[in-house]
Amino acid sequence: MLITPVQLVEEPLKLDESLAAGAIDYAQDVRQIGPLKLQGQAELIVEHRGPKDFVDDIRLRAHFAGTFELLCARCVEPVEQFLSGDFDLIFRPGGVDNQPGEHAITEDETEIGYYEESGLLLEDAVREQVLLALPGRTLCREDCKGLCPQCGANRNTAPCGCEERPVDLRWHALAGIAAPKA
Repeated sequence: MLITPVQLVEEPLKLDESLAAGAIDYAQDVRQIGPLKLQGQAELIVEHRGPKDFVDDIRLRAHFAGTFELLCARCVEPVEQFLSGDFDLIFRPGGVDNQPGEHAITEDETEIGYYEESGLLLEDAVREQVLLALPGRTLCREDCKGLCPQCGANRNTAPCGCEERPVDLRWHALAGIAAPKA
């Protein structure tokens, strides 16, 4: 769905969308299963930069919720994960802030995205927000045994029979470091 400033001049655009699975390509190891519900609104914010200098910013506020299939970080089996989130984003026309040379930006300016001349693709904004909402690491279960480093068999389904190789002693220096909780 393309959102343009012209659409928003009279009133905000209400969003009540159901994005079908496959409508957005998230990442190689992330797949949407079922519809992704999106509710919110897009509105025009006219930024006055001078007597005759105006910038049409698009403010996009929405809530999303849907079910995704991620891969287990240890055994690479699919794991179903429900994701939801809220976002409040500002998008500005691309190139409007271009200035020659280097310059410092404020903290608020780090939160601004840019849209193309044709407008803002809603799917691009949603894709980014879903990817940001993903957990850092997904496990199929807390005690996942992972894959055998020698033959690649999933150790959760059956023992593979490979011989355990002795651990390289150089790794003992890291033995006291605890892995972060998922």
